[in-house]
Amino acid sequence: MKRIEDFKSIIDRYDIVFFDAFGVLKTHSGLLPGIERTFEYLAAQGKEYYIVTNDASRSPAQLAESYHKKGLHFVDANRIISSGQLTKEYLELKVDGGYVAYLGTDESAHYIESAGLKTLPVRDVDHTNIDKVNALVFMDDEGFDWFHDINKTVNLLRKRTIPAIVANTDYAYPTSKHDVSIAIGGIAQMIETIVGKKFIRFGKPDSQMFMFAYDLIRDYRPISKKQIVMVGDTLQTDIIGGNKFGLDTVLVLSGNTLPQDAENRIQATGIVPTYICESAVLGPEALNL
Repeated sequence: MKRIEDFKSIIDRYDIVFFDAFGVLKTHSGLLPGIERTFEYLAAQGKEYYIVTNDASRSPAQLAESYHKKGLHFVDANRIISSGQLTKEYLELKVDGGYVAYLGTDESAHYIESAGLKTLPVRDVDHTNIDKVNALVFMDDEGFDWFHDINKTVNLLRKRTIPAIVANTDYAYPTSKHDVSIAIGGIAQMIETIVGKKFIRFGKPDSQMFMFAYDLIRDYRPISKKQIVMVGDTLQTDIIGGNKFGLDTVLVLSGNTLPQDAENRIQATGIVPTYICESAVLGPEALNL
């Protein structure tokens, strides 16, 4: 297996760090202990950082607030780049009026509403409004009745020729050290197979996610891909996505990829990170500047 390196020595080589969220900064039990030191160090060094996440369950402001409540105050809304923002962009360009139906929480509908469109949770679709539904978005795995609303989604897509957009491509997420739950990307994959239609997907590993972040930075400063490193815990999203976009990548072993599995997963997938680290947490000595 590739040598496990010191995370500080890696980020010292780059001007901008892209972090995945779940498995890198936080887990099912909260923030990774000590992760605030990493951001304190980055701020002290004048380095930029962004959270590049497939989490479309809440707005960037709400996601930032969730970090603040956990004690991480270095992450504000303009540091969060969510796949929901790409979904918003698509809706603005491609959907002209009517309703956008969605599977997800009320908070996840933010991205539809901010595109200036009317939202309709799938549970409220019926014979009086189905003909006015001009798009469907898979936002989040919570906020709906799995039996009733998933069946209703299948039938909506059978009856209406409308775009279906997947705002979070993750198939599953850890709920404990040993267990996972199905994410909205997994639900969308199942429904896509059932209805026999191709869905539009936003989020890692798609290069659009990285281009969106890259363009946001280039709006106010010159930057090259060689100055950015992507930090993630999942080979099939974070690492292959960063690799395909031309970024150096760091696989951390604090989330989806466990230390005992890393070598086998890298060999089986052929997805090779630039670096491997135990975690993105810096030790207290890093702050002795």
